[in-house]
Amino acid sequence: MPEPGNSPDLMVCLHFLGGSARTWEPVAHRLAGTVRCLALDLPGFGAAAEATGYDVAAMAERVATAIRAARPGRFALAGHSMGAKVALALARRAEDGDPDLVGLSHLVLVAGSPPSPEPIAEDRRRKMLAWIGADPETRARAARAFIRQNVSAPLAPEDEDKATADVLRAAPEAWRAWLESGANEDWAARIGVLRTPALILAGSEDADLGPTGQAALTAPHLAHARTEILDGTGHLLPLERPDAVAAAIAAHLAGAPPQRARTAEIPDSYAALIASDRVNPRLRAALAERARPDDPAYTPAALDPVELALLRAVVARVLPEAGFDIAARLDARLASGVGDGWRFARLPPDADAYRAGLRSLDAAARATGAPFLARDGAGQDALLRAAQEGRLAVPGAAHPRLDPERMVLWFEDVRADAVRTYLSHPATLARLGFSGIGAGGTGTVGADGLARDLPGFVRTGRNDPEPWEPEPPEPAPAHPARREPAEVVR
Repeated sequence: MPEPGNSPDLMVCLHFLGGSARTWEPVAHRLAGTVRCLALDLPGFGAAAEATGYDVAAMAERVATAIRAARPGRFALAGHSMGAKVALALARRAEDGDPDLVGLSHLVLVAGSPPSPEPIAEDRRRKMLAWIGADPETRARAARAFIRQNVSAPLAPEDEDKATADVLRAAPEAWRAWLESGANEDWAARIGVLRTPALILAGSEDADLGPTGQAALTAPHLAHARTEILDGTGHLLPLERPDAVAAAIAAHLAGAPPQRARTAEIPDSYAALIASDRVNPRLRAALAERARPDDPAYTPAALDPVELALLRAVVARVLPEAGFDIAARLDARLASGVGDGWRFARLPPDADAYRAGLRSLDAAARATGAPFLARDGAGQDALLRAAQEGRLAVPGAAHPRLDPERMVLWFEDVRADAVRTYLSHPATLARLGFSGIGAGGTGTVGADGLARDLPGFVRTGRNDPEPWEPEPPEPAPAHPARREPAEVVR
């Protein structure tokens, strides 16, 4: 895959349910001096109304064929709503080495359908299915109402007419297929975590796929994503705010490549202690392993991407900024099956308990408003405090849930695991001024098999450090880590 910072030659644009390639015309016109846009009709829609193959994989294959024919050097994928789910499937194929998709450099997800089943209310789904096969007059009336329901302010009459005509051009079979099947396809495990730099655009007034849905269901699958919220906008962003959409895309395509993974800084003096003969070689090797930088696109093995994002958010409320990915390290430990040798008898095995606890926390958040990942720090703290005190009201569901009493135990375990992982890193040890690692070494082994001449501590008085002990750094102000807020474009 080309270096992500390189601007693409082409942007392939995919439309929303009921839309067509011409949905992207206002944005493409404004991007004419930035990137060439290739807007495609997905099977069953627009000029491809007679084409079949309505599931996500079939739609992705049709787009891959078009990209192969276009032969771009570098290209971006832009998906709107339904088209975003197809774009995510294509991005996974590209990152897995599909020769037809060599050159993917950027993703743009506009009010995107997430990798997991789309959060659409069942009564609304039933109504949309009911009118698509009705008589022409009913269909025309309902199609116009559909467009109006998906914008926050009326479109210009000519734009509304074109959008309504697109809905009426759609093959009823394709419309039904998406609502009954495609929107419910679960690609979360297959998509995993993508490395391709991504822009998430969301309308502040979009009820189903707005900022809340994007934060909870789409962003966890993207290692390098930036979210922009278009204030006062509904679901049809390319038609409602083409200037803002085009400007955001242009900035995204011109942006610098993602930064490399940050490595928690180990002061030179502490690094010298680790390298000295005062530190046992086995301990030195363990510290070196703990100091390795984390992969920002780490794909979880025990949890799924949304659960990993939930765990990262929980850890960020429990501990100060660590400089390394505690949640990813906890997931790797859970996947390995290696534990600390005990667990609360009322909790299931560790990996199952983590999954159930995280989903219970998010279910409790959703039952009282926004998902956990869409809440600010104070909102997350309130839920965690309720879990800690046995007051978290967890609704029942098909997925395993922990009751309030078991949530107390689970959150205690999570805090202990997170703190243990935090304290095991040499950067944390240096920050705390812990020099006990220098009391080991190898020494010499006598005839009796016992080690002698091991280095240790001589001075034991208060404020009387050994000459070899590194000076601890100045303590940083204590504050909980916070996520960067999404940018709001007005």
